Amino acid sequence: QVHFVESGGGLVQPGGSLRLSCAASRGIFLRYHMGWFRQAPGKEREVVATIARFTSSTYYADSVKGRFTISRDNAKNTVFLRMDSLKPEDTAVYYCAAGSAGNRVDDYDYWGQGTQVTVSS
Repeated sequence: QVHFVESGGGLVQPGGSLRLSCAASRGIFLRYHMGWFRQAPGKEREVVATIARFTSSTYYADSVKGRFTISRDNAKNTVFLRMDSLKPEDTAVYYCAAGSAGNRVDDYDYWGQGTQVTVSS
């Protein structure tokens, strides 16, 4: 069974920064692609960024390109999401997830519990 421990969410002012972390169990990073997704109230869950398991190639949603950076530390079984220049529209619950491939919500099979990010003055 896969388990995730997410951390780093919170309240930040517009223009501020946060770094989310997601530690997984059982050396999952050697087996799966990892991704960060988010879901705002009343909206569907959407992809934020993904990172491949071997090449560490990355994908970003257009809405976060140039502001967010995804990275992974395979030795520590941890994936990170650095978020800069945050906007109120980035407010959502952020989830880390593991999957076989792809950049869609349906491509990911294992999900963390989510961490709230609120961008507000």
